[in-house]
Amino acid sequence: MGGGCINQAQRVRFGGTDYFVKYNSASKVDMFAAEADGLNELRQCTALHIPAPLCYGNNDKSAWLVMENLSLGGRGDPAVLGEGLAAMHRTTRDQYGWYRANTIGSTPQDNSCCDDWIEFWQQYRLQFQLDLAARKGAGGRLQSQGERLLLELPAFFDGYVPEASLLHGDLWSGNYAYLQSGEPTLFDPAVYYGDREADLAMTELFGGFGADFYSAYNNAWPLDSGYRTRKTLYNLYHILNHFNMFGGGYLGQAQAMMDSLLSELR
Repeated sequence: MGGGCINQAQRVRFGGTDYFVKYNSASKVDMFAAEADGLNELRQCTALHIPAPLCYGNNDKSAWLVMENLSLGGRGDPAVLGEGLAAMHRTTRDQYGWYRANTIGSTPQDNSCCDDWIEFWQQYRLQFQLDLAARKGAGGRLQSQGERLLLELPAFFDGYVPEASLLHGDLWSGNYAYLQSGEPTLFDPAVYYGDREADLAMTELFGGFGADFYSAYNNAWPLDSGYRTRKTLYNLYHILNHFNMFGGGYLGQAQAMMDSLLSELR
């Protein structure tokens, strides 16, 4: 079956039942273990269909994750998806982060628990990606801009303290679909607990969700006015990660996003 740029996928029939299997090199078993745990975390919310992970493992050659097979391609209502995401975000914890690390794409994602959201985003999101970019040769202006942005981060949260909401963590249009029944489903998560705005921001990064989705979400749980600026801050993490995975023009895009954010402080 077709899939993303990281894993391969097959639909396997066994005992008259279809299963969806993702596989990769044997060293990727921890990535699949974290994905299975992330899917189970998301399954706390019943407003959206989350595929059930069934087992994962590895041998000398391969690692795999076996999941419930979904019949996709139905016509769904974006408003139901928006309402369902708001319901998922109502699942909260006392701390930001999660009990285990996972991956964002193929990049390690540190979810160390933290009481302070600004500190979490500084240390475990932006600083991590900036350090990785430096190791890949992106120094100079990116790092000087990044250093200033990290110092000024509290200015973007004046009067705003987000709840630690259950997040999908990698919510672009390739990671949601509708079942044949029309029920919305989410998959391929990078789960942690954090500001729900981070999920909403990524839905806007590459498009594909539509006005009815955003209207329904805001009716269910209105967004703070500061989201209009903070969404760039949250999407910077993903653009830095894309640079670290793929290189190319993502470096210039990250620098432009930093310019835009820093201009808000003048």
